[in-house]
Amino acid sequence: MERKNAWESYDTETYIQVFAFAEQYRKFISENKTERECTAAAVELAKEAGYRDLYGVVEQGIALKPGDRVYAVNMNKSIALFEIGTEPIENGLNILGAHIDSPRLDIKQDPLYEDTGLAFLNTHYYGGIKKYQWTARPMALHGVVALKDGQTVRICIGEDETDPIVGISDLLIHLASKQMQKSGTDVVAGEDLNVLVGSIPAAAEEEEKKEKRLVADNILSILHTKYGIEEEDFLSAEIEVVPAGPARDYGIDKSMIAGYGQDDRVCAYPSLIAQLRVRNPRRTSCTLLVDKEEIGSVGATGMHSRFFENTLAELMNAAGQYSEIALRRALRHSHMLSSDVSAAYDPNYPDVMEKQNSCYFGKGVVFNKYTGARGKSGSNDANAEFLGMLRRILDEGGVAFQTAELGKVDAGGGGTIAYIMAGYDMSVVDSGVAVQNMHAPMEVTSKADIYEALKCYCTFLENA
Repeated sequence: MERKNAWESYDTETYIQVFAFAEQYRKFISENKTERECTAAAVELAKEAGYRDLYGVVEQGIALKPGDRVYAVNMNKSIALFEIGTEPIENGLNILGAHIDSPRLDIKQDPLYEDTGLAFLNTHYYGGIKKYQWTARPMALHGVVALKDGQTVRICIGEDETDPIVGISDLLIHLASKQMQKSGTDVVAGEDLNVLVGSIPAAAEEEEKKEKRLVADNILSILHTKYGIEEEDFLSAEIEVVPAGPARDYGIDKSMIAGYGQDDRVCAYPSLIAQLRVRNPRRTSCTLLVDKEEIGSVGATGMHSRFFENTLAELMNAAGQYSEIALRRALRHSHMLSSDVSAAYDPNYPDVMEKQNSCYFGKGVVFNKYTGARGKSGSNDANAEFLGMLRRILDEGGVAFQTAELGKVDAGGGGTIAYIMAGYDMSVVDSGVAVQNMHAPMEVTSKADIYEALKCYCTFLENA
């Protein structure tokens, strides 16, 4: 079953729309590289589109009605947006769910040290990465420092043209003969991903030089001057080390985008825009942008938390539609696209791909009936009936789509949030955008696929 290349069906007007939307997306992922930044940006876009804070609505005792638009934020790291439909909520919602965390390096709680006149920050890598890919490249620091007085200070170093960058050193090839004999897993150890941040010592008296970390002290002085923070404030900080610089057009024809964090912001951004564009839906529409997927969807801001269930209960109560049985029915009757990326076929690495069941750049949004590993372990495995309904509405909506598996059966695998939401008995399938270099500091996607994902998500919210 050969799927057509979407580029071949585009007229001039559609080409313009594809590139225009891709540029909006490129700017979004360039400016928002952490889950906190994505959540804050989503709130601003939602407010511009007429969304109100659900907690504020509840506090004021406002009754919600069809057409009302609200959002709820969870610990500044995830967000749920809803537009109430004309049907009772217990009939089910149409839900788009994506994650806004990405593989990265996290600064440890006691990170700063000095060695041989150089100051470093210790890190702990987050998510599945090839550690050697994170050395010898420009890096930036993004995050927050929560002070004891309740103030939260935002940190961003390395993105402005006048900013310095930081980075992790690599061993020069001239001395790397033993290193090059190691397996890829061991070329760089996790404890060696230390970020070099300075080399100028602070001024000190001669007798003090033997006792002080002069370079580290100078770094602390700079941070205190710019941000008002002390070394102990690292104890309540969340600072991420991410690739510096903006996402870029990729390919001589500019048909692709290269940038950090496209897993899974390449699904999150089209989901968010679809939620904002679709008006007056029949079934209540919802977009979930969540944290912690890369480490198992755990914790208070991951999909395993009660955030979605509790927020839906608040929504139904504010709409005068809540009861415990109505909430359970709403969850069971819901339809969901678990919007996450899939592995694009790469001709450079054909041994792990099965061509007939791989996804390809330019052939549209990707549906993975199941993910998991080997014997579908950890998979959702969507129902055929749900897929049949989706095929119908996507064909009627003129959406280019393809199906895929995540590589050959015994080659590996991966998971998404789909199985968690399926635990409510709702119909769920994974759908997203094909990505090359997944989990690398620079990932690559097709502009056509991003545009088709937007069309898919709009069609789903309107018609599922």
